[in-house]
Amino acid sequence: MSTNLFDLSGKTALITGATHGLGMAMAIGLGNAGATLVINGASSQEKLNNALAEYKALGLKAHAYLFDVTDEKQVIENIAKIEKEVGQIDILVNNAGIIKRTPLEDMEVADFEQVIKVDLVSPFIVSKHVVKGMIARKEGKIINICSMMTELGRNTVGAYAAAKGGLKMLTKNMATEWAKHNIQVNGIGPGYFATSQTAPIRVDGHPFNDFIVGRTPAGRWGDPDDLQGAAIFLSAKASNFVNGQIVYVDGGILATIGKPSNES
Repeated sequence: MSTNLFDLSGKTALITGATHGLGMAMAIGLGNAGATLVINGASSQEKLNNALAEYKALGLKAHAYLFDVTDEKQVIENIAKIEKEVGQIDILVNNAGIIKRTPLEDMEVADFEQVIKVDLVSPFIVSKHVVKGMIARKEGKIINICSMMTELGRNTVGAYAAAKGGLKMLTKNMATEWAKHNIQVNGIGPGYFATSQTAPIRVDGHPFNDFIVGRTPAGRWGDPDDLQGAAIFLSAKASNFVNGQIVYVDGGILATIGKPSNES
């Protein structure tokens, strides 16, 4: 198979929430495949600048823009700036997200609404304004970052599960409406990954660590770099007839109900 099917040279990718963690890992993968990166964050200019320095230290072509993806006015203004200062957006990765771990019976309505706004409404807002250029050019790739909670429930993450389940159907409907413009819209559903946030529980003997390792057919946590292949594939020519799909990068969790306790 020709390697140019996965070559992103000459493409510009906007990755939201890419100052750390899985968003940064996917962005690095796209950059190593040749894409020019546009990194978004909303927490602080300092954090954004530090992330940009990390990308550039890796030799990647990267730019950074501070804006809130839930604020349509800011999104419109910054997309216009990106298109003027960097160029057209060929690839959009809607990665920005939050989670609030609270039992549903105790959760404040405002907190539930905030999770929905960040995790579900913001991909709609950003996609709505990026896709207009893609429609005009008759070409584009949009990747929505879903979750295990797109398919499964779990205690204390009801708002997150509702948002990520909705994001699956938003992805399918985006594909339904925009495929005729040669735009491919798909999702990636990460499993459980080894990040700085999960470090305290990724130790032998910790109940959740033992649960994840035992529940995952691959027998391990995912490495953030494990997401790069899926991100590159869904951003490249190789996926030009793939539309409306959610690719779960989970070590096989969704393929099984898990091992009985008496299995090795």
